[in-house]
Amino acid sequence: MHTAVKLVSPKRVSNPNGIMNTRRLSAGVESDRYGASIAFHVRETASTGLGLGTGLGHNWKRVQARTAHGRRKFMHVFEPVEDGQTRGCNQFLAVLEQMHMLPKLQHTKLQNAIVNSMYAATIESELGSEAAMQIIGAGEEGMSGVTNWLAEMNAYHANAGIRLNGVKVPHLVPGETLNMHTSGNVDNGFTDLESSILRWMAAGLNVPYEPFAKDYRQSSYSSSRASMLESWRYFMGRRKIIAGRFASMLFTLVLEEALQRRELTLPRGANRGFYEAKSAWCNADWIGSGRLAIDGLKEVKEAILRIESGLSTYEKELALMGEDYQEVFAQQVREMEERKEAGLPMASWVKAEELAPGEQAG
Repeated sequence: MHTAVKLVSPKRVSNPNGIMNTRRLSAGVESDRYGASIAFHVRETASTGLGLGTGLGHNWKRVQARTAHGRRKFMHVFEPVEDGQTRGCNQFLAVLEQMHMLPKLQHTKLQNAIVNSMYAATIESELGSEAAMQIIGAGEEGMSGVTNWLAEMNAYHANAGIRLNGVKVPHLVPGETLNMHTSGNVDNGFTDLESSILRWMAAGLNVPYEPFAKDYRQSSYSSSRASMLESWRYFMGRRKIIAGRFASMLFTLVLEEALQRRELTLPRGANRGFYEAKSAWCNADWIGSGRLAIDGLKEVKEAILRIESGLSTYEKELALMGEDYQEVFAQQVREMEERKEAGLPMASWVKAEELAPGEQAG
């Protein structure tokens, strides 16, 4: 098997030498007159050895989208939202402003908390205005008055060594009062503002707020499940358009090479060859990670009811859990045989209502 895939950074796919977009060339993607991509211009990498620059060179390589017989050479997967679009849109553009504001808000709040933790102490005196002006140097005595006053106050406080259980108690000059000043600033709604920004970002990215902010304080089972299912539907669409398409393209290349090398053969009785019905031979459903179960018991009962009523199948329900039903069935058969050989009782297949009966209406 010689099929190999090399991932290319989207930044490297660009117009050669930075030329302007044209009708046939846009953002490094060359199209035919019908709008189908026929070639891609990939910028080569360059290294200065000093870790400087962008790492991109000044030469571009033109890569055909397909070979002469139709084999794909360049896989370009994105979700177009309008006609003529050749590149995907960044999902974070809708919340870029909020992403820029949130760190500033948190940093400012941290500075505010540091300021709030500070305090100042002042001594209030009943000294008259004229005497105070003379002490600070406005009178005839000048600086000598300030020096004498500070010396007297220092001597007084040094000798007033009153202690209570080893702790020094300040004893002030008659007429002085010790005042403690702290910042009067409070939270000012920071938590609500931060939560509002996070909710905006979660809505813009189509993800539930609770796991996005790791905040489950005000969520119930119903609200969490509704939020999760809404995002699950969105991500399942993204998985089918992006991840599923990429996996199908790669599977097509591998299967094509395996058939050409005679490592695999088509089933007997097939009335169409690989190239005659390539889409049919390469049609596949891809199973990703399973859906989160908030209340496993309720969701298992729901799955059983859908299967028993004919509204769903084991394949679909196990795919929601991220499992392949054929592998699960094969594993169950092996386990049943091993239990039988070990002399263990067979597993009893009981209904969920018998195993964990629900609440009965009174």
